[in-house]
Amino acid sequence: MSDPHPSFLERHQFLIYRLFSLAGLIPVGAFLAVHLLTNSSILAGDDGRTFQSRVDLIHSLGPLLVPVEWAFIFLPMLFHAAVGFVIIANGMPNVGSYPYVGNVRYTLQRATGMIAFAFIVWHIVQLHWLGRPFGGGRFDPHHAASTAAEALQPVVVSMLYVIGILSTVFHFSNGLWTLGITWGLWTSPAAMRRANVVSIVIGLGLAAAGLGALGGFRALDIPKAREAEVWAEKQKRALSVPGAAVSPTPIPETSH
Repeated sequence: MSDPHPSFLERHQFLIYRLFSLAGLIPVGAFLAVHLLTNSSILAGDDGRTFQSRVDLIHSLGPLLVPVEWAFIFLPMLFHAAVGFVIIANGMPNVGSYPYVGNVRYTLQRATGMIAFAFIVWHIVQLHWLGRPFGGGRFDPHHAASTAAEALQPVVVSMLYVIGILSTVFHFSNGLWTLGITWGLWTSPAAMRRANVVSIVIGLGLAAAGLGALGGFRALDIPKAREAEVWAEKQKRALSVPGAAVSPTPIPETSH
């Protein structure tokens, strides 16, 4: 018997599910990849100056940054999360009765989705300026490397980041495989196997970038990074003053 009064989700399930999977790829998944690769620039070995330049490039958007964040990151992420939680609420894992690989991935996809959502909310509260009313917002874009490194020094925080990064990367990379099935991009067993290999490679690459960045921030010499940031800030101020002389001499290296 069909429901005479279907819900909005039931009436528009085809469209909503496709928008849901698409949002997981673009822009949310694309932002995840850019974010992890940007963070991995801390491994350049220059006391965080390369990472600072990447952050400066992002913040060069100025007043446009906030609407861009909401339009292309936060709102699509909230939509993806909301639909995802509806799917989780209406589906029961059956991995205990049918422990096949597909069912294991089905369960892990939903479990990592919940972990990833909790991690992202905490990450935003901890570092983003939106978290300042809650005692967070510790990331300073003008002192990017040193403030990020300070926030990641506690061992418990780093352990939570490892769990969060791996869960988020698995959810995204495994989601790429399921997205292709949803959109009919790969339907044959051979195509699914090839797509699976691509998803694994992407997942391993992003996991390496994310965990490498975490290790890079924890290993950063924070005093040297802060010294480099102060010098860079002075250079920016000098460049903003017409006719001001800019010192060509880089910041002096302290002894190791």
